Amino acid sequence: MGIFSEIFSWWGGNTWSNRIYTGLRGRQVGTDDMGNCYYEQSKGVGPVGKPRRWVIYKDLAEASFIPPGWHGWMHYTTDVPPTDDAASHQAHSWEQPHRPNMTGTSQAYRPAGSVLAPEQGGGKAPGNQNVGDYQSWKPD
Repeated sequence: MGIFSEIFSWWGGNTWSNRIYTGLRGRQVGTDDMGNCYYEQSKGVGPVGKPRRWVIYKDLAEASFIPPGWHGWMHYTTDVPPTDDAASHQAHSWEQPHRPNMTGTSQAYRPAGSVLAPEQGGGKAPGNQNVGDYQSWKPD
């Protein structure tokens, strides 16, 4: 993000106040595959009695950009960040790579029968007739 967005936008991932606070009170713990940087309070404790933790996003500030391992660390589920304990955070063969929330994009999940997935047999036919696996309820 450019200097202009850091000065004038809070939704862009990082602002001047974040940069100053992080420089004075933060200690970088690690970085994920998307380029997000994770920090922990260097001295003292936060409001919940533990050092405060935060993330500075590489691009847009969107919580779904945090991968599962870092999500657990951010929410105090584990005290060991994924960078320090790589053995316990290795992906299983059945796990898929992390994808952020795709709602509102062309890559959003659209199950069979969805009005937005006519190629899967769902949606509305001409004349507003339902097609696919949807059956409307009819009272007796």
